[in-house]
Amino acid sequence: MSTSSLRRAVHESVSGLPRAFWWLWTSTLVNRLGAFVATFMALYLTIERGYSASFAGLVAALYGLGGAVASIGAGVLTDRLGRRPTMLAAQSSTAVLVAVLAFVEHPVAIAGVALLVGMAASASRPAVQAMMADIVAPEDRVRAFSLNYWAINLGFALSSIGAGFIAEYSYRAGFLIEAVMTMACAVLVFVKLPESRPDQAPTAAGSAAAPSVNLGTVLRDGRFMALVGLSVLIGLIFQQGSVALPVAMGADGFSSGDFGLAIGVNGVLIVVLQIPVTRFIARRDPRRLLVVSALLAGYGFGLTAFAGSLALYALTVAVWTLAEVVNAPVQMGLVVRLSPTHGRGRYQGVYSLSWSVGSLAAPLIGGRVIDEYGAAWLWGGCAAVGTVAAVGYWGLMRGLPEGPETEAETGTESGDTSGAGEAGAGPKAVSGPPERDAQPTG
Repeated sequence: MSTSSLRRAVHESVSGLPRAFWWLWTSTLVNRLGAFVATFMALYLTIERGYSASFAGLVAALYGLGGAVASIGAGVLTDRLGRRPTMLAAQSSTAVLVAVLAFVEHPVAIAGVALLVGMAASASRPAVQAMMADIVAPEDRVRAFSLNYWAINLGFALSSIGAGFIAEYSYRAGFLIEAVMTMACAVLVFVKLPESRPDQAPTAAGSAAAPSVNLGTVLRDGRFMALVGLSVLIGLIFQQGSVALPVAMGADGFSSGDFGLAIGVNGVLIVVLQIPVTRFIARRDPRRLLVVSALLAGYGFGLTAFAGSLALYALTVAVWTLAEVVNAPVQMGLVVRLSPTHGRGRYQGVYSLSWSVGSLAAPLIGGRVIDEYGAAWLWGGCAAVGTVAAVGYWGLMRGLPEGPETEAETGTESGDTSGAGEAGAGPKAVSGPPERDAQPTG
C-alpha cells in the first residue's frame, strides 16, 4: 500500500465522528495506559506471593464475580441516572480500590479487595458502550467500536511491555500507577464529556406509548440472550490470555518480562491491524466474520499446547489476536442492533455480564485444569469451545435483517442527537469485543 493510499485509508476510518466520541476515545486510551491488575494479578500471586495457580484462579474468579454483580446494576443506573455519572462513580472507585490492593497482604484481604475492584472496574462498561451508541450514527458504529478497541489496545500494548518490567522491580508500583491513570480518566470524563442519554420522545395524543424496557425485557429477548451465551464462550477462551497463559509460561521458566513481551504482541498487532481490518469487515458478511473469529480464537489458544519458546508463544498470541480484531467490533455492533434505544444501558449491562461470567469461570476452570491435568488439556479445551461458538454464531445470524438497524432501532434515533450536540460536541456523523476487557473495558 502506498503512503497516499494509507493516508486515505486512515482518513476514511477516523473522519466524520462527533467530538464527544473522541473525548470518550481519549478516556479509554488513558485508562488502558495504566492497565496492570487484570494482566499481572496471576503472576503477582504465584511469583511474588507464592500462592498456587488454584488460589490465583480463585482471586481472578472473585474479580470476575465482582464484575458480574456490578454489570446488571450498572446497566440500570446507566439508563436511570445517565452515562456520565455512572462512569465517574465507577472510575473514581476503581482508582481508590486499586491503590488499596497495592498494600493489602493477607490472602482473605487480597481476595476481598479483588472482588471490589472487579465490581468497580466493570461498572463503567455499560455506560461507556451506551454513550458510544448514543453519540455515533448507526452506520458508523462498527467503525467507532473498532476505533475504541484500537485505543484499548494501543494503551494495552504500551502498558503491557512497560508493566512487565515494572513488575520485576515492584508490583506495588504497578498497582499505584494504575490507580493514578484511572483517576485521570475520571477527571477527563468530568471535564470533557457531556451526558448523552436520549430523552424519551413525547407521545402524540391518541398514540400508544413506547413499550418500557426492564431487565425482564432483556432476559426474554431470545436472540439477544443467545448472543450473550456465545459471548460467554468467547470470553472463556480470551480470558485464558491473562489467567492461564502467564501461569503456563511461568511454569515453563519464563519471567514476567517475557510474558509482558508475548502478550504485548496482542496489543501491537491490534494497533497495526485494526484500521485496515475495519475497512475490510465493513463490507463482509458479519455471520462469516463471527464464525471465523471464533475458530481463530479457539485454535489460536489450542496451538499454545505446542509452544516451547518465547517466539512460539508470541506466534500463538498473534493467531488469537486476529480473532479479537474481528470479533470485538462486529459483536458490539450486533449488540447495539439488537438493543432498543431507551434500554441500551440494561442491554449493555447484560452483555457486559457475559464477559464478567467469563472472567469468573475462566480462572476457576483454567487453574483447576492446569493443576490437575496440565496446560495441554486446557488448550485443547479452548479449541473445542471455539468450535462450538462458531456453530452457534452461524445459527444465531440466520434470518437477522441486514443493515445497521433492526426494529429495535427503527424510528428511535431522534434522541441520539442530544448527546452529540451538547457542549460543542458537534453534529452526528453521517458517513463501529470483552476487556481488551475483547475484552470490554472499564
